[in-house]
Amino acid sequence: MRRRERRSLLARLIPVAVALLVVGCGGPILANAPAPHPVVPPPSGPTPVAGDPQPVQLPADDRPHDRLTEWWYYTGHLASDDGRRFGFEFVVFRAERGGFPVSWASHLALTDETGGTFHYAQRSEIGPGADVRPANPGSAFAFVIHGSPTDPGGRGTPWSMTGGDGTDTLEATADAPEVDGDPVDAFGIRLDLVSRKPAVLHAGNGWIDFGPAGGSYYVSRTDMAASGTLTLGGTRMHVEGTAWFDHQWGDFISVGGGGWDWFAVNLDDGTDLMLSLVRAADGSYPLVYGTLVDHSGAATTLGGGDFTVTLDRTWSSEATGTTYPAGWTVTVPGEDLEIELRPTVPQQELDTRATTGVVYWEGSQVVTASRGGRTMGGQAYVELTGYAHQ
Repeated sequence: MRRRERRSLLARLIPVAVALLVVGCGGPILANAPAPHPVVPPPSGPTPVAGDPQPVQLPADDRPHDRLTEWWYYTGHLASDDGRRFGFEFVVFRAERGGFPVSWASHLALTDETGGTFHYAQRSEIGPGADVRPANPGSAFAFVIHGSPTDPGGRGTPWSMTGGDGTDTLEATADAPEVDGDPVDAFGIRLDLVSRKPAVLHAGNGWIDFGPAGGSYYVSRTDMAASGTLTLGGTRMHVEGTAWFDHQWGDFISVGGGGWDWFAVNLDDGTDLMLSLVRAADGSYPLVYGTLVDHSGAATTLGGGDFTVTLDRTWSSEATGTTYPAGWTVTVPGEDLEIELRPTVPQQELDTRATTGVVYWEGSQVVTASRGGRTMGGQAYVELTGYAHQ
């Protein structure tokens, strides 16, 4: 096959392969990765590993697994030396589907909270080239995502994600056409992350049971110190801040059919809170759970009866016509805790149909909380899926 024909075939295959990241019932899985829309009948995947759940072993389980679905997901909050504030998202998805090559997708997003703007980019790739096993024994994973000819903006500068055992490095720049010699829309991050708390195994042992749909291992590092550089509109600046890392893997299919709301909150008193509310097609919630991490890193599992999430307001996207929740009050009665969340920027919607087949909203929040009569602030990210009708 000639080179041009091979490139054309690759351009057609990549979105199909990446759309197979998550298949099954055509709905969501759980927080916090967008469930790609199946565009072809799914091939069979690897046989589920007998004996799940198995003990999570870190840092060994930071590495990639031969499972149907897996992702490494970072969100965070950064401040520049001149006082500008930003939120960021950087994620790598990996999928195995039978005889298909391993497929990958990656999303990068930046919220300029001070400037009131939102920027995002996406890439996809198939084959083992994106999975680089590091020679350094201190690292469990090292990914380089080049992208494909079908990605918005083309291949551009490689994106990389390297880490393990709570020490990670992120580097990604979304290239943009220059205007009068100035890449006004280009943005990117180069961050070193170090965890300040032990890894959290959600549900106690790191295993989320979906019943007939399978299950997922779910590990987080909820409080990571972040430092490095951020580029926006041709300006490069030094930044410091925090990050939240989620790693999930397993042989699972869709749960529910209506989407999910995922919350990651860091409070000023050192409390970290993850909540996941998965909706069925009829609007009910078949899977609701959470984890509260105290200032020392001790984790407490929360069931659906241990907290409430009340919707306060909505926001509608001019780009897609989708209406999303846009304000919440979270209460955890057992902790005498109430948290109010409001988006820092209303428009934090990502149209990733080119790589994962979905439109979703994920963004940084303004946090106001009270605990035992004491008022405090914090930082948070919220992800919303299943609201857009693709």
